[in-house]
Amino acid sequence: MNKSLAASVSPALYSSKTNTKIFTLTSAEHNIEVGNWKIDSTQLGILDTYFIIEQKILHGGKQEGSKIITLTSPNGLTITLSPTRGMSIINVIGQDMRFGWDSPVKEIVNPAFINLESRSGAGWLEGFNEMMVRCGFEWAGHPGLENGEMRTLHGKIGNTPASEVEIEINETAPYEIKIRGLIKESTFKKAELQTLAELSYTPGTHHFTIHDSLTNHADYPRDYQIMYHSNFSKPLLEKDAQFVAPIKEISPFNDYAQKGLSDWSAYLGPTKDFDEMVFNIVPFSKTDGSTIAALHNKDGSKGAAIEFNVKELPYLTLWKNTDTEKQGYVTGIEPGTNYAYAASIEREQGRIRQVKPGKTVHFKIKYSALMNKEAVNKVKKEITDIQGNQKTTIIQKPIAKE
Repeated sequence: MNKSLAASVSPALYSSKTNTKIFTLTSAEHNIEVGNWKIDSTQLGILDTYFIIEQKILHGGKQEGSKIITLTSPNGLTITLSPTRGMSIINVIGQDMRFGWDSPVKEIVNPAFINLESRSGAGWLEGFNEMMVRCGFEWAGHPGLENGEMRTLHGKIGNTPASEVEIEINETAPYEIKIRGLIKESTFKKAELQTLAELSYTPGTHHFTIHDSLTNHADYPRDYQIMYHSNFSKPLLEKDAQFVAPIKEISPFNDYAQKGLSDWSAYLGPTKDFDEMVFNIVPFSKTDGSTIAALHNKDGSKGAAIEFNVKELPYLTLWKNTDTEKQGYVTGIEPGTNYAYAASIEREQGRIRQVKPGKTVHFKIKYSALMNKEAVNKVKKEITDIQGNQKTTIIQKPIAKE
């Protein structure tokens, strides 16, 4: 467990470092829940920048009891996440910019109201509306039976409330803020995985970083899978918007996606009766394993970039769901340890990893809002440089059948 989380003993201020303040909002270990809570930079004596951090308890309908934390930087980004929903990011907003989408699911659904095994294992969809939801860690991908057990759609972590939540604020410029949550996937005889999920953001900037640490607390090796299901819609997604990445190999997920392989990187406007198209991608990277994928609007005046490392997340899934706006007009860019096939297929094709007893694996992803053409072009050049003269292999047929 992270030292500061372990040391959080009360909702009052706990200082673990010079010039750093840590606030505990939730602790299952110490039976703490501060409820509605708010602080701003002026209360901390920070006068050369301004930010607000607020936790709210939501009420009504299926969001009863859900919590959201909103970090607002007027000159940068406003980031909202939900500790109730596995530290998922609900949306990110900046000037003329939004990361996220308009799902038919409007509430921040409390997992207490979701049955993951409903709809033949696709009950996860009844709460799906996040900008970024973790699919994992015990398993991920499409629902299916393995060894007689149901592996529900995209795992359980996105519907698991964080047991410990804290906020760390550095009082020295540039005032980095970290929001951490500890999420436990513990089942007798099955798994004892704990994920320390951290979001870090510097006020006034247009990027933020996710750093997850997954630890196996069991006495046996355990499987893990993770897909960072990162979702975007308007104003980035529109007719002729483009996805760009340095691509080593691409294949259609199924026969329906095979029909869209000829123009897989371009998007339609909202289109009735468009089913989801999914593409499996192996990205190229720099020598250190770092790589980048991006989405930009039609004229390249704004976009979103996702940086990750193929040593941690070797695969990339592109999800195109350009259905009507009411149905959910959205695309997903999903770095992961695997593709979205059922766990049985991923195991058969060798894409399921294991973490040894007592060991920790790390995942780091940086999200950047590209606010103008200059920023978009800079990322596109970086992608072109990584691709270089290396050819993209296009596999015409799906690599698996569900």
